[in-house]
Amino acid sequence: MIRYAAKRVLLGIVILLFTMLVMYSAVYVIPGDPATVALGPRATPAMRAALWERMGLDQPLYIQIGSFFARVLQGDLGLDVVGRREVSTIIAETLPNTLILAIASLGWALILGIPLGCLAVVYRGSFIDRLTGILSVSVIALPSFVVALCSLLIFAVQLRWLPAMGAGRAGDIGSQLRALILPAFAVGLGWVGYLARLVRASMLEVMSETHIRTARAFGLSESRIIFSYALPIAIVPTIALVAVGLGGILSSSVFAEIVFSRPGIGSLTYSAVLTRNYPVVMGAVLVMTAIYVAITIAADLLIAGIDPRVRDALR
Repeated sequence: MIRYAAKRVLLGIVILLFTMLVMYSAVYVIPGDPATVALGPRATPAMRAALWERMGLDQPLYIQIGSFFARVLQGDLGLDVVGRREVSTIIAETLPNTLILAIASLGWALILGIPLGCLAVVYRGSFIDRLTGILSVSVIALPSFVVALCSLLIFAVQLRWLPAMGAGRAGDIGSQLRALILPAFAVGLGWVGYLARLVRASMLEVMSETHIRTARAFGLSESRIIFSYALPIAIVPTIALVAVGLGGILSSSVFAEIVFSRPGIGSLTYSAVLTRNYPVVMGAVLVMTAIYVAITIAADLLIAGIDPRVRDALR
């Protein structure tokens, strides 16, 4: 198990290094001059050349990449071109909003997905089972940004039940929760279908096992068998899927932040791309990639820890 964990961590480091290399190369070839953005259109060529030299953009690409790697290893993500603030400080201010949105989205998925999967098992083979199957596949096929735009138009513009933009008033928990409902729903809805399908499949497998038949022979009610004996076992692969899917939820949160104008890593990256603020773009992408890799490694270790078949395969 320790050897497996070391391999996963090493692979994660390689992925991060490759991401940094691709990211810096991509930013290098994107048209646009960050010095012009930072200094404005009235800046003289001498002023732009001085800023280029200060940012190291006058050096060959391989030297820039080497300097970037060295700074990142020291925890230095550079300075914001526009505001001249530490990129790490800006990311630390916006990252909690993205994490809150991802956790709330996961909450939506769990609250709706697990009961939907249980309902399909209770009424398996019936119209309700077929209906939950159709709904599950339908929400899986819907892109997050389409759900975000539709929910925005219906609940914020037409019905005016919930706010359309922002993260709520500072210090007002109720306002912040109301502003969180729509973007979290838009991100989490796709995972409702995944969870419902997985819970249904796991429950059906567990329901055919011997201890379930024994419980039925003792005359226990079907609801008690499902919720007390089958669901606790069937939920294990669901936990693994949730851990793996949390990285995908973080990625989807980026689009929701743009649609709902919420502060976070997604909206920060979007505005930084528009203004050619390359240090912020690279810092935000690097941090999100690192979080994604860390979650994936944790999910792999969790699966290996709870599934004896995976542990046996690692020996």
